[in-house]
Amino acid sequence: MTSLSNHVPDPRLITAVAERRDGPLHRVNPWTKIGLVGALVLAVTVFDRLVFLAGLYAVVLAVYGLAGLPYRRLAGWYTLPLLFIVSVAGPLAFLEPGAPIGGVVSTPFGELSVTWPGLVLLAELSCRSFTVVTFTLTASMTTKYTAVAYMLGRLLPRPVDQVALLTYRFTFVMVETLEDLVKAVLSRGANLSEFWSNRRLYARILGMTMLSAIERSERLVKSMEARGYDGDITLYGDVSRPPPRELLVVVGSYAIVVGYAAVSVSGVGL
Repeated sequence: MTSLSNHVPDPRLITAVAERRDGPLHRVNPWTKIGLVGALVLAVTVFDRLVFLAGLYAVVLAVYGLAGLPYRRLAGWYTLPLLFIVSVAGPLAFLEPGAPIGGVVSTPFGELSVTWPGLVLLAELSCRSFTVVTFTLTASMTTKYTAVAYMLGRLLPRPVDQVALLTYRFTFVMVETLEDLVKAVLSRGANLSEFWSNRRLYARILGMTMLSAIERSERLVKSMEARGYDGDITLYGDVSRPPPRELLVVVGSYAIVVGYAAVSVSGVGL
């Protein structure tokens, strides 16, 4: 999946790194990682100043590097969240009132300009998105599949946990199907560098991927039923409770976020 994984997280690479490497974060309890993900989501929601959001993002980036994960891959995987930021937060940068930067542009809809508050808002939303994406990738690339499957079975109700497990396993089939289709199209001289001029080709690739996925899913269901599947994937394994020092880290993270929220609501300046 070389032509796709530069900009889309490759589940095969993520799983391979999680299963075969043994970095510092690989030895952290999976429950601790789940707790820290929740604390990070709460933090990026509560923090309302760019300096704190940027500092939190810098800490997450440092943790990513400490785990021995590739920064070059991460830069390519930022493509999807960056598209979301540009499409959602980009227009907001022109709508925030304030002193314009670089003059005003006249349009049929009125005058548009990027203001300093709009630029700060764009930076804040970028830090929020990149922080959560980066740590989620870090946790995914340092947690083995057996632990992920066990925690899904404990956290999600039935049949949601079964759907999640089957979706995860079928993702690899979808990736291989899409990769084969892309290779077949490229071998016939197609050019996928420009999206709009090749939109019909992209639509055909998507349609073929969906049809092939439906066909494979039907074969998968029949093979599972032939092996006695009755709606329950039995999982063997166990994830122990986090050690006391990791529990202190998680509790301390939530305490910092809650303390910041309490100070902000009370109106005390930080």
